[in-house]
Amino acid sequence: MPRVGDTAPTFTASLVNGDIEPFDLAEHLGDEPVVLAFFPAAFSNTCTDEMAALRDEFDRDGAALFGVSTDLPHALAAYRAQYDLPFALVGDPDHRAIEAYDVIEDFEHYGVETVAQRAVFVIDADGVVTYRWLANTAGQEPDYDALAEAVADAN
Repeated sequence: MPRVGDTAPTFTASLVNGDIEPFDLAEHLGDEPVVLAFFPAAFSNTCTDEMAALRDEFDRDGAALFGVSTDLPHALAAYRAQYDLPFALVGDPDHRAIEAYDVIEDFEHYGVETVAQRAVFVIDADGVVTYRWLANTAGQEPDYDALAEAVADAN
């Protein structure tokens, strides 16, 4: 698992930002800090609360924010539209992102075996992890003030 000060692992997945297209994290590093907000499942209560907080209470100016889950891109497109999320989501059904960041959560509910552990990473323009937060339980949300401070420090 990358720690603060480590070079951020890159990965490829699917970007859901209106359309569904290929996503390569490496292409988004360099201009501004990147926030990767890993979440277990679209349409679940805590995940929706978290994404709504990132939509309503988190100043996204000066950072590229990506919500990352193992959900299929089409499901994330519906989720993004239903909750009017103004930031992109990343569909990681092949688990490349959660494996690169070692945020794998065994789930085994509803026929799903593996989801993303709720976690947040901030990566600066040099591609270095400057902030890492991991949930202790699936129902725990990040400290949004600490996240905002981490993004400001990474700028």
